[in-house]
Amino acid sequence: MPTYDYRCSATGEVYEVRHGINEQLSSWAQLCERLGIDTGTIDPEAPVERLATGGAVVHARSLKNPKAPPCATGGGCPGGSCGF
Repeated sequence: MPTYDYRCSATGEVYEVRHGINEQLSSWAQLCERLGIDTGTIDPEAPVERLATGGAVVHARSLKNPKAPPCATGGGCPGGSCGF
């Protein structure tokens, strides 16, 4: 499943989430639900913007070692990209 970067308009912070290619998150509440976090003090209807990152997918079979990188198992990649 591809990963996408979203920026919260209220805070300017960027979050990496996984979802299907045809799905689009549009609010802070939707992003928080996908991340499994509480909305906190931010308005649940605050818009989020999907950044143009290409929706990276990394499969273990494309690597020289049999283990998937941390970003493929939900940990996320430093700086938002795997370098693959």
